[in-house]
Amino acid sequence: MKKRKRVALIIETSNEYARGILHGIRAYIREHEPWSIYLGEQSRGEAPQWLKGFRGDGIIARIETKEIAAAVTATELPAIDVSAARHVPALPWVETDNKAIAGLAAEHLIERGFKHFAFCGVPAFAWSNERSEHFCRQLAETGHPCQVYGEGDATGDGRPRSWVAEQPALEAWVRALPKPCGIMAAYDIRAQQIAEACRNQGIRVPDEVAIVGVDNDELLCDLCDPPLTSVAPDTDQTGYLAAQLLDRMMAGQPVAGHAHLIEPIGLVTRESTDVLATADREISEAARFIREHACEGISVDDVLAVVPMSRRVLDKRFRDLIGRTPHDEIGRLQVQRVKELLMETELPLATIAERAGFRYVEYMSVVFKKKTGVPPSEFREKSRRRR
Repeated sequence: MKKRKRVALIIETSNEYARGILHGIRAYIREHEPWSIYLGEQSRGEAPQWLKGFRGDGIIARIETKEIAAAVTATELPAIDVSAARHVPALPWVETDNKAIAGLAAEHLIERGFKHFAFCGVPAFAWSNERSEHFCRQLAETGHPCQVYGEGDATGDGRPRSWVAEQPALEAWVRALPKPCGIMAAYDIRAQQIAEACRNQGIRVPDEVAIVGVDNDELLCDLCDPPLTSVAPDTDQTGYLAAQLLDRMMAGQPVAGHAHLIEPIGLVTRESTDVLATADREISEAARFIREHACEGISVDDVLAVVPMSRRVLDKRFRDLIGRTPHDEIGRLQVQRVKELLMETELPLATIAERAGFRYVEYMSVVFKKKTGVPPSEFREKSRRRR
C-alpha cells in the first residue's frame, strides 16, 4: 500500500475564516490522494508543542506569531503560510486579497450615499492593517477622508486587548464620529463590537452608523442586531490552493515564496447597511424600492410610479448619487440574486431566472455572462468545488 503523506495543520477552528480554509483543504484531499492530518486543539497565534516531535511530510499554518514561525521553521519540512503576517518571507503564502475586500466595502458604502467613513481594525494583525490601508486609499481616490480606530487598542506585547478593557474607548470613538457614517470593520467580530458600542451609546444602526464586516460568518452576522452586512472571502479556494501548493512541494517540485492572493466571493448585504444616507428623499425612496423589488421583474417605469418625475431627471439624480442608473441597479441586484441561488441551491436555471425576476432563462444567461464573464453553469460548477 502507498504510504499516506502526513500533514500538520496549524490552523485554529474557532472562527469562520479558519474553518473555511480547512474546508478547502478537505476538498483538495477528496479530489486527490488522501493525507493523514494532524490538527490539534489550539488558540489563535499559539505554537503547538506537539509540532516539536512531528515526523511528517508537510505543514499548512497560519503563521501569525514569531513563536509559530520558529516552530514551523525548526521542522525543516515543506510548508505553506496562510497568514498575511509574513514572519517567514521565504515560504509561499496564500491569503485573501485584502485590497479587493476593502474595495467591496468602500464601494458599497459609497453607493449608500455616505460622505463620512471610518475603519475599525486590530493593529496587531497585518491583514487588518492592509484592509485599513486599502479602504482609506480607495476612499481618498474618490475625495472622501476616513477616520481610523486602532491606536492604543493593543497591549504592550502587541496582542489585542480584551473586549471589556477596550469597550469604553470604542464607544467614545463611535460617539465622536460625524454622522451619518459608514464603517468598515476588519472582521465580523469587530463589527459586532461596533454594533454593541452603538447600542450602548443610543446610536441608530444603520441610520446614523452603517457597518460592514468581513468573513460572512452567517451565525455571527445573524446574531447581530440588526443583522450584519459582510464581505465573503473565498476561504475554500484559499485552503484548496494552499493544499495544492503543498502537494507540489512534498513531491519535490519548486514553489516560489511569493503571494497567492484570492479574490473575495462578494458582499452579502443585510440590515446593518440597509439605508441610503442622503437628503434626497425621492432618490432614497427609489433606491429602497429597487432593493426590495428588483427580483420581481420590475422596470424603471415601476420606479417612476413610486417617485413621479421624468425618466431623464430620475436617471441623472440617481446616477449622481449612486453612480449607476436605476436600470443598471435593477440588473446588478438581479445578478447578485442569481449568484446567491447558484451557490446556495441546486435549483434549475429556469427556476433561478424566475426568482431573480428574469422572464427568460436565455436572457438571464446572457446578462449573467456579460456581468461576470462566465455563464451560470460554469459559475455554479466553480462554487461547488469550493464547498
